[in-house]
Amino acid sequence: MPEFLTFASDADILALWGAGFLLAAFLALYAEKRRNRRDPFERIRRVGWIPWTSIFIGCMIIGGGMLALALPRVIAG
Repeated sequence: MPEFLTFASDADILALWGAGFLLAAFLALYAEKRRNRRDPFERIRRVGWIPWTSIFIGCMIIGGGMLALALPRVIAG
């Protein structure tokens, strides 16, 4: 395990988790845009079963909340 993670504070770890959730949100946004760019007739035949919009919104709320809680402590030092 890297030394940074061994001696990281709770705020640092929370900020890393928040950044991970934001990354997952942007990946879900990319997947939704990619699904919407398909041919409309092909889209009718191949309906996607993953709710990318819900995943995006959920990850943005969780990641934003984690970063909002952690960043003041991380910036302070």
